[in-house]
Amino acid sequence: MEDVLDVYQRPYDAKRPVICLDEASKELHDTPRGRLPLQPGKPIREDYEYERHGVANLFLTIEPLQGRRRVRVTDQRTKRDFAEELRRLADEDYPDADVIVLVVDNLNTHGPGALYETFAPGQAHRLAARFEWHYTPEHGSWLNIAECDLSVLAAQCLDQRIPDKDTLISEVAAWQARRNHACARVVWQFTAADARIKLKRLYPILKEQKET
Repeated sequence: MEDVLDVYQRPYDAKRPVICLDEASKELHDTPRGRLPLQPGKPIREDYEYERHGVANLFLTIEPLQGRRRVRVTDQRTKRDFAEELRRLADEDYPDADVIVLVVDNLNTHGPGALYETFAPGQAHRLAARFEWHYTPEHGSWLNIAECDLSVLAAQCLDQRIPDKDTLISEVAAWQARRNHACARVVWQFTAADARIKLKRLYPILKEQKET
C-alpha cells in the first residue's frame, strides 16, 4: 500500500509518467420495443424488456497529474488483451518516455508474464523493460486511481442501455474527449503517513522484546 502511495507523491516527470490502468466490463443491452425520446419535463422512457448482446471490456488508463485518460474497448480481458494494452501504452501513447511507472491491481493477468505469452521473446523483453510495476494490495484496489475514474465513467456514460460494441466505442470516445478537454486531473492527498494513522488496524502489532 505504502509503495503505491509513495508513487502518487512523485512530482510530474514526462520521461517517467505515472500511469494507472484498470478494466471493467459492460453488458450490452438493446431495447426491442424502442423508446420514447426526451421531451420538455420528461426523461427518455424505455420499456423494461431488453435483449442481451454480450459483454464488452473496457481498459482505462489515466495519467493523474496531466488529466489525460484513454479508454479502449475490447471483446475480452485476457492476458493477451492486457499485453496488447501495454504495447499500445509503450509504443503509441508514450513512445518518448524512458520508463512508464505503472499502477495496477494484482489480478493474475496483470504482470510481465502476459507479454511473454503474447509476443516473441525479444519484443516481450523490450516492452517489459519500459515499465516500472507497482501493485495495489489485496482488497486495496481503491488505491488505483484508474478504478476511481472508471466509477466516473460508469456514472456519466455507462449508466444507460448500450446495444452494441460500436455504440459503446462512440459513447466512450465522447466521454473521454469531454474529460480530457476539461483536463480533469487527480491530485492524490492520502499519503503513507495518513495510512499509518487512519488504517492503523491493518499494520502488524510489534511487541517489544525484553532484554535478557
